[in-house]
Amino acid sequence: MRASISRSGISGRVIAPSSKSYTIRGLLCAALATGESEIIHPLGSDDTEASLDVLSKIGVSVYQQKDSWQINGGNLHKPEEDLFCRNSALTLRFMTAITSIIPGQCRLTAGPSLMRRPIEPLIQALQQLGVDCHYQVSPAGVIVNGNKLSGGVTSLSGSISSQFISALLLISPFTDEGMTIRIATPLESQSFVLMTLECLKLFGIKVKASVDLREFEICRQTYQPTKYTVESDWSSASYLLALGALVDEVVVENLNLESLQGDKTIIDHLRDMGASVTVDQTSIRVRKSRLKAIKTNLTDCIDLLPTLSVLASIAEGESQFTGIARARLKESNRIVAIREGLERMGIEVVEEEDKLSITGASPKGATIDPKNDHRIAMAFGLLGSLVGGTIIEQAECVDKTYPEFWTTLKSIGGRVKLDEQ
Repeated sequence: MRASISRSGISGRVIAPSSKSYTIRGLLCAALATGESEIIHPLGSDDTEASLDVLSKIGVSVYQQKDSWQINGGNLHKPEEDLFCRNSALTLRFMTAITSIIPGQCRLTAGPSLMRRPIEPLIQALQQLGVDCHYQVSPAGVIVNGNKLSGGVTSLSGSISSQFISALLLISPFTDEGMTIRIATPLESQSFVLMTLECLKLFGIKVKASVDLREFEICRQTYQPTKYTVESDWSSASYLLALGALVDEVVVENLNLESLQGDKTIIDHLRDMGASVTVDQTSIRVRKSRLKAIKTNLTDCIDLLPTLSVLASIAEGESQFTGIARARLKESNRIVAIREGLERMGIEVVEEEDKLSITGASPKGATIDPKNDHRIAMAFGLLGSLVGGTIIEQAECVDKTYPEFWTTLKSIGGRVKLDEQ
């Protein structure tokens, strides 16, 4: 699908969508709890549907209503077919760990681009715990021969993906001897691990964590079914908030200002760039202002890189974003995708391994290849609304985390035409 975007007059109020990260965490904790749990305000998207589909194959039943899911968990069994995780890295990585506690062999697969992303560090960490698992090159997949999990000590780097640590935390209560997870390097994207710890606590699991989040100790425990409410997603909200700063005025409602989500820092970044930001109890108003360049490290909010990059493209001066090397390992090589897209729109960009420098100017419309990456498509959709004459290829890729993005954009004045290719 192709999205053709004309210069738009943006103004209105929108409700931020639910969090993908919290939805999947709540869903998997509910699957590990014996009995019925309820997930309230879950996000329906490609990624969450991937988790639902995989769980249905290992004995978890889900009754979906309009704004809640009833989950019957706790009786996991070996699947009769491969567990296809689509393009959801969170599903693949979390389920790789979870299948280690299911007796029998499980084979996990995913889309080609996801199978090229790192998973070996998680496999090695599981092997340290005695799990029989390995990566199969052809056909690509992860083979896990699950059994009783004895526990012990495992270690891994904190610089590749926080999802590996979260995956281990999910299964840690099932060990006989308890589990100690040691992080060999400073943990990046700490907020996502804190989100996992928060979710575990709500399902009755206690984790002893060091202050610097470099070591976690967990004894054998039992997940308790619960009623779990999913908060709104700050990553998705960042596009809407940035839209106000770029074009005119947007009010985003239903945001948790006390959230653990790292991308909540979008408020600080917008203010640092000179945007007019007004914060109410559960809503944020952003008005168009003259933006200025910023220099900031995005280690703990890496998903904001596309959003901030398009803001930087019109900001006065040269913006510099560091701590971004992991963005090369996302749905696309986001650093390259951003550079190529901005250059097509006439913006000067300098790419380094862990740094992106963007000199603000007057962007022009262009055809953008988002590399099938939802965050790239949404970010350039914002810029297209400002300058017009912009085409986003593979526009349906936003379904991964924000299926209503184009509809929402149109509802507040975005002039968007969607065409099947």
